[in-house]
Amino acid sequence: MSELDQYDYELPEELIAQHPLPTRSDARLLVVDRRSGALTHTHVRDLPEFLRPADSLVLNDTRVIPARLVGRRTATGGRWRGLFLAADERGDWLVLGKTRGKLQSGETVTLEDRDSRPQFTLTMAMKLEGGAWAARPSVAGEPFTLLEHVGRTPLPHYIRGGEMVDRDQETYQTVFAEKPGSVAAPTAGLHLTAELLAEIERRGAAIRRVTLHVGLGTFRPIESARLAEHRMHREWCSLDEPTADALREARQTGGRIVAVGTTTVRVLESAARDGALQPFRGETDLFIRPPYTFRAVDALMTNFHLPRSTLLVLVRTFGGDDLIRRAYEEAIRHRYRFYSYGDAMLIL
Repeated sequence: MSELDQYDYELPEELIAQHPLPTRSDARLLVVDRRSGALTHTHVRDLPEFLRPADSLVLNDTRVIPARLVGRRTATGGRWRGLFLAADERGDWLVLGKTRGKLQSGETVTLEDRDSRPQFTLTMAMKLEGGAWAARPSVAGEPFTLLEHVGRTPLPHYIRGGEMVDRDQETYQTVFAEKPGSVAAPTAGLHLTAELLAEIERRGAAIRRVTLHVGLGTFRPIESARLAEHRMHREWCSLDEPTADALREARQTGGRIVAVGTTTVRVLESAARDGALQPFRGETDLFIRPPYTFRAVDALMTNFHLPRSTLLVLVRTFGGDDLIRRAYEEAIRHRYRFYSYGDAMLIL
């Protein structure tokens, strides 16, 4: 058995959530106590019961952009599907794409809006490492503004084959999303409502925010048998000075840093690589895997993750391998809903 094989598990297909619950905080919450090994079944709406007045709940305030693209090869009319990843200072787009046959440098794709009407073209300028293309839009404009005309919600493939419905524009976005830049939602945060966050603050815990723009690197499968050989793609993140100061002070007075989501963990741990939390702004390629010593995170709220993924490796590294294996078995036995629109766990 390879090192990666240890992170495999079987999940009945019907447990993959295809739609969110009508009320976000009604999602189930499996509370995992690392000290006692106890597993407790509750709901996200009960989260305030597990927080202390001195704690800091840390959220990732990134906003999902309509990054999924649909169009046709201008010359042949063949279907093309793509994903916007980023834009450079010249306005060129970095995109991944799928079509029959091979795209050639200089070829154009006509992008369509959500009603299948042609809008503008992308010229494929250069193929880059990893299969992405540098592409030039035929119209000028701020990339996020242009995406509002042609982009779709970038649902993962295991949710309805990636096909969005109108409601996904709201439900595949946290209620605290602010800074646009992600091609996938920080899904643990999808369960939180404004009312629940207000109740947490009313009881004395602080709400703090960091930013990590989720890219493909978080979700790319691990293809090497040894974890040490996997290379994470870089993602941009930020922890500002006032937040870093507040989190350090909270810890000094006995409070815990409770990260909402693995993306928040990566920001905090990237900012604490030298030991103590410091302001951080830039790209991170941190891959949290055994053996790893956590320096900034004391508790973690997270969704249930795909087998053989970097996210599952992170969670098992944080929660303890045997205990998180048992938690996943318990969740499957109790018919929890899995993945992006699914239920959550709280590791204390």
